[in-house]
Order: sequence, then C-alpha cells, then structure tokens
Amino acid sequence: MLKSVLDYLEQSEERFPGKAAVVDILGCDTYRELADKARRVGTFLVGKKLESNAVVAVLMDKKRDAFAAFWGTTYAGGIYAPMDCHAPINRLSLIFQVLKPAYIITDAEHREKASELVGPDRIILLEEALKTLPDVGCLQEIQRGRIDTDPLYIICTSGSTGVPKGVVISHRAVIDFTEEASEAMDFSEKEAFANQAPFYFDASVPDLYCTIRNGATLHIIPAEWFSFPIRVLEYIREHEINAIFWVPSALIVTANLRALREVDVTCLRKIMFCGEVMPVKQYNMWKKYVPDARYVNYYGPSETTYASTYYVIDREFQKEEALPIGRAAVNTGVLILDEEDKLCQPGEVGELCIRGSGVALGYYNNPEKTAEAFVQNPLSPCYRDIMYRTGDLVCENELGEIMYVGRKDFQIKHMGYRIELGEIENALSSCDGVERVCCVYRENKIVLFYEGTVEEQNLRKRAEESLPEYMLPQIYVFMKSMPMNANGKIDRVYLKTAPVAVV
Repeated sequence: MLKSVLDYLEQSEERFPGKAAVVDILGCDTYRELADKARRVGTFLVGKKLESNAVVAVLMDKKRDAFAAFWGTTYAGGIYAPMDCHAPINRLSLIFQVLKPAYIITDAEHREKASELVGPDRIILLEEALKTLPDVGCLQEIQRGRIDTDPLYIICTSGSTGVPKGVVISHRAVIDFTEEASEAMDFSEKEAFANQAPFYFDASVPDLYCTIRNGATLHIIPAEWFSFPIRVLEYIREHEINAIFWVPSALIVTANLRALREVDVTCLRKIMFCGEVMPVKQYNMWKKYVPDARYVNYYGPSETTYASTYYVIDREFQKEEALPIGRAAVNTGVLILDEEDKLCQPGEVGELCIRGSGVALGYYNNPEKTAEAFVQNPLSPCYRDIMYRTGDLVCENELGEIMYVGRKDFQIKHMGYRIELGEIENALSSCDGVERVCCVYRENKIVLFYEGTVEEQNLRKRAEESLPEYMLPQIYVFMKSMPMNANGKIDRVYLKTAPVAVV
C-alpha cells in the first residue's frame, strides 16, 4: 500500500527515468533529475537537523525547482508550506507567526525578502542545497519511519479575523484524491498537463500529484501569461497539452476575450475545473470550440484536499441553469444537514459537511478554529467521526446530484427575508453582455458589481424578470475589470469596502 507521495516519484523515476517530468520556460527536468534534486535538498535538510514534521516554508516563484524544495522537505520528514513570494511582507509575517517554520527555502532572487522574515541561519538557498550529494540510505531510513497520515503540506488560507489559517493535509489525503482522479479520468503517462494555479493555492495539487503518479509531463505556464489568453492557448496547441486543471476564472477570461475563436486547442481532451462556480454560459463557449473534450466540475475546499465531489458533464445545459457538483468521490462521505443537524431531504437546502480520508488534519497551531470547523459527526454520536463543516449550502436534485446554492456567510437577512447572494448572481450572470457579476451586502443594501458590455437598464430588467422584489439589488456598479485575489477568485473582501466612486 502506498504510504507516501514519494512512492509516486520513485515509481515514475524507475519507469520513465529520461522522460520530461516538469517543464518551465527555462527548461525541463526528467524524472531522474527531479528525484535527484529532491534527494539533494532532503539530504541538506537532514544535515541541518530538521526535526520530524517541522515546517519548511518555500518562498519561490512558480518554476520547476520548487518541486525539489517540496519533495526534498518531504524526504527529510518535514512539512512543506508554499508561500506567495509577491505577497506583502506584513501578510507573510502573519503567516510565519502561525507556522513558525524551521527554515525558509528560497533562491537568490528572493533572498532579501526571506531575510525580512527570519534570521540568516534559517534561510536555505536552493542553489546551495542542490550542491549536496544525496544520502539515499539516510533518506530511506527516514521514510521507513513515516506513516500515511503524517502531514505532507500546509496551504494558507484567509481567516475571518485577519490572521491566515494553515490547512494541514496528509499523505493519505493526497494519495486517495490522486488515485480517484487518475482512475476516473483515465490518466496515463501520455498526459501533458498545463499548470495554471500558483503553488501556494491548492488548485495546483492535482497538477503536481496526478503528474508524478502517472509518469506524465507538467508544463508550468507563467502566471503573467494568463493576462493574454491567446498566448496561453498558443502554448497549449504548440506543446499538444491534453489535460488541464484550471480555476473557472481562467476559463471564463479565456472565453470572454474570444481567444477560443483565434486558436485551435482541440488537442485538449480533459478539461477540469474547481474552486468557484463555473457559469454555464462560458462552459458552453468552451464546449463549442473544444467539443470532444471531457469536462469535469470538481468541488472541494482546501480543507478537503482539492475536491470531495465531482461531476463529469454528461448532458447539455442552458445558460440559465447551473452545473451540478455531482456526487461524492471514493472514500468520501457527504452529508447535507439542516440547522438542527438533521439530514436534508432531496430538494431541501442545507450545509454540506464532508467526512473521509480527504479531510485535513486541522489548522496548524490553531486549535480553536480547528475545533470550530472540524467537528464530531452528529449522526455518529457513539464513536469518533470527524467531519468538516464547509459553510456551503447545497441541495440534492431529482437525479441525486448535489447542486451548489451559495455560502452560509453570503446569506443575508434583508427586509425580513433570508437571501442567498449567490442566487442573485446566478440569475444575472446569464444575461447577454454580462461577463462576471458579484453581489455584496453593504449598509443594508444589496450592491451588484458587474463586468461586460451589458447596459445597466437591461441588467435591471433581467433582475426584475428573474427575482422577487425583495431580492433586487439597490445599487449597480459597472466594473471595467473585477478585482481578483491571489487565488484567482473575485475579491469579495475588497468589494465589500471599496468606495463606489473609485470603482
């Protein structure tokens, strides 16, 4: 039985030693080169007396050498924590206060920033670590003492109090997801993935692990290229990319900017997305230009290892409809609970709660928040059965598919009515000329921000045709471009406070 993601790396190294594993704009590493780099970094960390399950922050741009830092930390028995090297130093300082990393692995480019966070004795330059001769025997001995529920990585997410939370994910969680995704999608060594998400965002997890599990090749596309979708699509066509795990925002922008008309990317055979709602309108644009691909709508928060449910799209949808998030993945239990923690009936809206091996070990160094979110399953009172409360509201349709409704914390009470802001967004996102919408509640008013060519009067008319009076937005704000956060999602926090005159 697999107990470490390093088993994936070593198996693919044995099967495909000379094959390109990871490609970036500066070159590529074969599986043998990638494994060798990881062992060099691991040996260096062992020499630094890294303790078991100690945190190692990785402060680097999105490039292939980052993998050597991730898996080198894993070889040495540590937990790797990818950092956003372009984040403000104040935010990184907050993260470091929570994680208290033993070391930072960085490169010469970001050494100065690392020195603002920790002392020089805790900074490891990757260039120096890669000069170390690997001690394979020592690393194997460390791995013999590891178990599959040991932590693998920490992904930092925003916290409601302003202090980031570190989501701790185990080897077993990643292995179970990777096995499920690989089997469901028929992945093999023939896959060529194109990475979109930054490594500090959990949307990159399937890129890393579905690649090494299957002996496939991962192409790292620079983040700045996604501002020019045609350039990205040309890369996909040139390198015959056949599989992508992208956040919907990247797919939406590509569709809205008409890039699919300009570049033929029918080489894509598997198009998977997760992280936010994928509007049917933009999905249908992709389906029009890449008709033979298999499309999959994944759902899952960081706390449940990328995805807990998925829906292989098997029928046509009109733009006014919503895509299901499907059914539970293998070794995952989903519960839809009402406010009294009782199971909802089909069609009844409740909170989605998740149990199973994909559930995180908790929030690092934050027992209070862990206790709030990772709770005892109320349906199993006689033994320990931890589930994660997602805060997402869903219901089951007549086909037994789970439908996403909105967020509990996007639920408001306005004029005596309970309203899901997501319902307003869904109603108006299909309006002709609308590219993106976002609803917030400010000063007892529903404010709708929208992007596209639609006239405000047409949007108001659609709202009046689609929504009851108490759900109608009071303020409409046109945006040339929606603000996005570091994870590629609409920045709702900014929109809740931004002066309307500015936007």
